[in-house]
Amino acid sequence: MINLSEKLISIRPSERQLNWHKLEFYSFIHFGMNTFYDREWGNGKEDPNEFNPTNLNTDQWVESLKNANIKAVILTCKHHDGFCLWPSKYTEHSIKNSPYKNGKGDIVKELSNSCKKYGLKFGVYLSPWDMNSKLYGTDEYNEFFKNQLTELLTEYGELFSVWFDGACGEGENGKKQIYDWDGYYSLIRKLQPNACITICGPDVRWCGNEAGHCRKQEWNVVPARLSKSEIVQENSQKNDDSSFREREISPTDEDLGSQEVLKDEKDLIWYPCEVDTSIRNGWFYHQNEEPKPLEKLLDTYYNSVGANATLLLNIPPNKEGLIDDKDVQILKQIGNHINNTFKENIANQAQIKVDIIDNNTNIYNVLSEDDKFYKGIDSEEKATITFKFDSIKQIKTIVLKEQIALSQRIEEFEIYANINNNIINIFNGTIVGSKRICKLDNINTDYIEIRILKSRVCPTLNFVGIYT
Repeated sequence: MINLSEKLISIRPSERQLNWHKLEFYSFIHFGMNTFYDREWGNGKEDPNEFNPTNLNTDQWVESLKNANIKAVILTCKHHDGFCLWPSKYTEHSIKNSPYKNGKGDIVKELSNSCKKYGLKFGVYLSPWDMNSKLYGTDEYNEFFKNQLTELLTEYGELFSVWFDGACGEGENGKKQIYDWDGYYSLIRKLQPNACITICGPDVRWCGNEAGHCRKQEWNVVPARLSKSEIVQENSQKNDDSSFREREISPTDEDLGSQEVLKDEKDLIWYPCEVDTSIRNGWFYHQNEEPKPLEKLLDTYYNSVGANATLLLNIPPNKEGLIDDKDVQILKQIGNHINNTFKENIANQAQIKVDIIDNNTNIYNVLSEDDKFYKGIDSEEKATITFKFDSIKQIKTIVLKEQIALSQRIEEFEIYANINNNIINIFNGTIVGSKRICKLDNINTDYIEIRILKSRVCPTLNFVGIYT
């Protein structure tokens, strides 16, 4: 009979999820009517004549993002007010009735083209809630929404993400909408099979807060019903079925994936975590706001990208249609910090040994960030890996990555170093997952020892980085 650990490691990411994990750090762009009305949420009654960015330059956006080592961009193509940043055939509440480029503009196309130019991936946010549409709250609205979704899925090249929130307020008619989520998802799978459906979707989940950090233990293998939680909350108690009588589960729960939590779950899925936060306090640009301090943004980076999640950092353009100079400078500083911190991996200067290994793998595979990896022996949940240098090095950061194509396995590890001829504990950790960044206190040593203490079936490592 299969035990729990074996069951858990049988849950593995799809190809689209693996590609998403590799992005690590990408950007939200909140831009639209709210930018010009200086607010966070509209009401669907906005005058399209107010939308008139005088100096819009999506190349400037993408170049600024690339300077921060950001790998992809998601644009708010339509927010809750229903105003479209592309000339949708299905509404008059769109850029085609604005002064921008005399109604001939298409910011979705402009940004998509800039992403291609600079080598970033492109994704779309489309609000399911539409305060402007008179169809909202009726069956016809779902067809309207799928028509707009089809425009975005077919006219702007390959998408890496389609990002949904579960916003479901009242429309102009006072009604709420019952969304055809399954219909939306099947349309995306048909037209953009490589795109992850994110947050209110089956591929990627919300971290549970907008504070910019994930859990101390962020697991990718979680109860399958978690992917329905946003929808279940929206439809709460409309149906008295067994899903409402199970243990309550929420994206905000602190423990989503420990063996204790998962032991009684029937169905499990690979459902990794995205941390989303903004460079400023608001999601849309407000002149009276300042960007957050560099230290706070870097802390967010380490507590998301460095803790088995991805980071979606919102950068809102101003009324001119440009990323504010202050934000541009902060983005450069973020990029400089990342480049300087991870400039040279000295692990390849060390003699590496491991006590337990599957002979079909090689411990030196951990030196390269490709598909090669180290694996222990099944049923041996521990392993010790040592790195011996020929001289003293000042080590500031260690990066670990699991071979997540074989699931997430490591539950506990410790790092030791030789300091003045004593083997001293310098870091204690729990999960690793897609990436774990271990920040150290400038350790002077010629010897590093990574002790994996607990794993599901056996540990794997795809990469070890040691940085001075």
